[in-house]
Parts: sequence; structure tokens; C-alpha cells
Amino acid sequence: MIPQTDPKAAYLAQRAEIDTAITRVLEGGRYILGAEVEAFEQEFAAYMGAKNAVGVASGTDALILALKALGVGPGDGVVTVSHTAVATVAAIELTGATPILVDIDDYYTMDVEGLAATLKGWSVKGVTPKVVIPVHLYGQPADMRGIMELALAHSLIVLEDNSQAHGATLDGTMVGRFGRIAAYSLYPTKNLGAIGDAGVIATDDPVLVEALKALREYGWRERYISDIAGFNSRLDPLQAAILRAKLTRLAADTDRRRAIAARYDAGLAGVAGLELPATRPGAQPVYHQYVVATDRRDALQAALKEAGVGTLIHYPVPVHLQRAYKDRVPLSPAGLARTERAAGRILSLPMFPQLTDAQADSVIQAIKASL
Repeated sequence: MIPQTDPKAAYLAQRAEIDTAITRVLEGGRYILGAEVEAFEQEFAAYMGAKNAVGVASGTDALILALKALGVGPGDGVVTVSHTAVATVAAIELTGATPILVDIDDYYTMDVEGLAATLKGWSVKGVTPKVVIPVHLYGQPADMRGIMELALAHSLIVLEDNSQAHGATLDGTMVGRFGRIAAYSLYPTKNLGAIGDAGVIATDDPVLVEALKALREYGWRERYISDIAGFNSRLDPLQAAILRAKLTRLAADTDRRRAIAARYDAGLAGVAGLELPATRPGAQPVYHQYVVATDRRDALQAALKEAGVGTLIHYPVPVHLQRAYKDRVPLSPAGLARTERAAGRILSLPMFPQLTDAQADSVIQAIKASL
């Protein structure tokens, strides 16, 4: 069976370095925060071109703490997309703020026209728009030029959800560098993944850094004394050490993901009824996922399973149609037609750096035989 993703393969590819990193932490005797976490934060910030990074316990916590550091809470509106991992919306609600969901564009990222319609026709009583969270889904950069222009016009803060786009660029600028702050998941299957949960926040703002470091540890600025109400969301030193090892391979892994995507592009071009992922002009995606679309999605997925090819659907039900959120979360007046259509058509093919050319070719042949 060709898996859709394979975090164990990522470990095996760097087994010696990762095992050495784990041993270093175990023998060092510091098991909460400390030098290992600080070193990862510095190295990650340097890679992403940010002045600072703050490690936290998960990507969801990265969003929550970033919002809290921005002062987001009850009465504030946060605009994002429904076509995303539910964590994006859950994080907003966990701050007490109200999520407002907009549609996607042809690249599965925030539709600028839908955002404009939402801001122009704002009708959520008792809620003032404060933050926009574009999600760089599948490693595809969102239209940050258009989003930043609207955010500036409406005095909104931009928090980028960069959980699936570590290292992607738009017009030569790393995504995560457009807004005031960016949140990253370091979940095991992400382009930069821990062996367990982990997350990180990047920003150039020293005031936000100070707030984030307090928020992740009970609001402490002095040990055992809480200046503000905080959380327990510290990046584990073991995960930090593993991530430091894996960060050294991120550029090479990104190149490999792009090579696999190019192989899929070439091998699947012209297959009737199959839509391949588009690339926004000026963008350099990092292919966290390679997502095709077809009206025969369920049949194709079943046929690929029979042929020994694993696939996943990211995501089968838009957030606004899930039981926890349906009929209570405000939606863009422009509607979410593209979001709802995509959910029934998309399919994520096998994509991870250790996927071989032969395996990718097998996926291509299986698709051609199935459509």
C-alpha cells in the first residue's frame, strides 16, 4: 500500500540525527523550555525571515495564543475560511471571539472578493471586525496582496495561518511575513513536523513576543507569579530538538515535494475529468498536499484503494456545515458556493518527501486506469 503520508519515513530518513537530538535532551537534564527550545526558536525565526519565534504546544495553541496576544476576545470578529482544518475556527471561538467564514478562490485559499463583500456588508450585531486569518492551505499561498490591502483599508490585523505552508513564497516573500503575526502547526505530517504535537508563532513585534511568552506559561513574567491569565502551552524540549534536526532538511524536503508535484502534473495532464492544482501567479507552493478534483471523487478514491494507493480528503465537510457550527457561525453575504462544491470533489494524493518516483508513477497509472 502506498500511504497518503508517512511520518515514520521522515523519522527513518533522519534516524541518526533525531536519535542524537533526543539523547542530547535526555542527558542534558532540562525537560521544560530551556536552551533547546530557545535554539529552535532562533533557528526557525531565521529560516522564516522573522525576528522572533515562540514555541508552543500545538498549532491550535499557536492560533489561540496569537489571538490572545493581539487582544482578541468577546465582541471581536475574526474573518477566516470554512475550507480549513477545524482548528482554525475552534481557536477563534476559544478566545471568546466570533468567527465569520468566507469562501475560497481557485487556489483553495481565501477569496478576496468574498472578504471584501463581508467587510462592506458587515451585519453581525454586537461584533466588531478585528482580525483576518488567511489560511495558506495545502502549501498554496493565499492572495496576500489583496488581503493586506483590504485589511489596511478596514484597520484589521492579519494573522496568517501558515500551518501547511512552511517556506512557501509569494512574489519572493515568505508567507508568514505579510501579516503582523503568523501561526504554524508542527504536527507530525506537516512539512516541518515533530514526533507529536507542537506549534510555533513568528512575529517581528517585541511586544507580542513578551505577551506570548507569558501566555504560554500561566501568564508568568516572574516564576510562580501570574501577571496575566495564561495557559500551559510550552513547546517540549524533546520536540524542539527533533525539530532542529528536521529543520536542516526542510529545504531539501520542499524541493522533493515540488519534484513530486511536477511529476504528478506531467503524468496526469490531460486526464479527462480530472482537475490538477493551480498555482497562483508569483507563488512558489510547498505542496503540503497535492489535491486533485473530480466529479467522480468517491469512485476514484475507492478504485485507488483497491489498487493499493492511499488517499485522504482535506476536508470532507466544510466547517460551517459541521454539527458543532452549522446554523450558528456567521457567513459571508457572498455565500460559500466554491467551498461547498470543493468538499465533494477534492482528493489528496500521496505526498511526502520520501515518496519514490516509482511510487508516484504507480499513483499516476492507477488514476489513469480508474478514470
